Parts: sequence; structure tokens; C-alpha cells
Amino acid sequence: MSQFRDMKFNKTFLILFIALIAIAALYRIVPGRPYGFAPQIAMALFAGAVIKDWKWAFALPLFSMVLSDTIYEILYNLGYSQMQGFYEGQLTNYILFALMTVVGFLIKKPTVLNVLAASIAAPTIYFFLSNFLVWSSGSGLQRPKTWDGLMMCFADGLPFYKNSLYGTLFFSTVLFGGWYLLKQYMPKGHKA
Repeated sequence: MSQFRDMKFNKTFLILFIALIAIAALYRIVPGRPYGFAPQIAMALFAGAVIKDWKWAFALPLFSMVLSDTIYEILYNLGYSQMQGFYEGQLTNYILFALMTVVGFLIKKPTVLNVLAASIAAPTIYFFLSNFLVWSSGSGLQRPKTWDGLMMCFADGLPFYKNSLYGTLFFSTVLFGGWYLLKQYMPKGHKA
């Protein structure tokens, strides 16, 4: 069966895995939540750093995104949300979140400094790539295909970047801190 790094992947962790997906998906659709302040980038980092089996590592944040996007779409179709769950360019967004899991793979040892560095790097990479792709595809606010237009597109995304950075730092602390405490306080001989 798949394994967490240093931990067996058993029924308890399968339940935690599913709970993380559900909680993160539900948090992402909370009304009034600042856009960008969400756990998915931190989940991608955590999964890449902690889960050995790369399929499960990619699945954790992507399942969470798909679930929350599905809920958004249902609420949109029922008239309860102005935000669509599925939209043109959705696949690109999922690919970018998969890339954040790859950043998590680079955390060979989850120390405070390594997690902090990845928690700053990942939303920064996401910010630059996603805004460049919005600008180059002519979507979003359809900024002109000039250097100034690209800079305007980056400026448009700054509020999301700030919230994404804060959210990733916060949720990385929760996820990696919780994982560390779980490892420290688990009874000896218990296979987690």
C-alpha cells in the first residue's frame, strides 16, 4: 500500500486524507473568504513533502480543488453564487496546482526553514505563471499584449498574491505543524 514518508499509509491516514480534502474544499467556498486565502497550495506542498507515492501526493490538492469547484458550480447553477466552479482555462489552473506539488517534492526534509522557503516560493511561482498565462491568453481583464499590459496584469493579481502568500504560510504551519506533532506524540510501536 502507499506510504507517507516515515509513516505507513493505513486506514487512519486514509480518513485524515479524505478529511483534509473535504475541509479544504469546504473552506475554499466559505462566503466572504478573501480570494487567494485558501489551503490548496499549502496542501500541495505538504503532499509533495510528506506523501511518498506521487499519485497520492498529486491527488490531495487536486481532489480538493475539483470538489470545491464542483460545489461552486452547483451553487452557481442554483443562483447562490456568482462564481462559476468550472470555466475556460480550468485545466491550466489544475496543472499549476500540480506544479505546486512538485515544489513540495523539493522539500527533502520538512524543517521550519525549508517549509517557510517553499511557502513563499510556491505562491510566488503560482502568481507569476498564472498571471502570465492570463495575460498571454487574453483572458481576465484582457490587458494589451505589451510589456505594460503584462505589468498591469501582474498588478491586477497583487491582492490575490498577498492573500495566497498569507494563506499558504498559515495553512503550511497548520499542516506541517500538525504532522510534526502527530509524529512526536504518537505512542511508540503504533504504526501511523
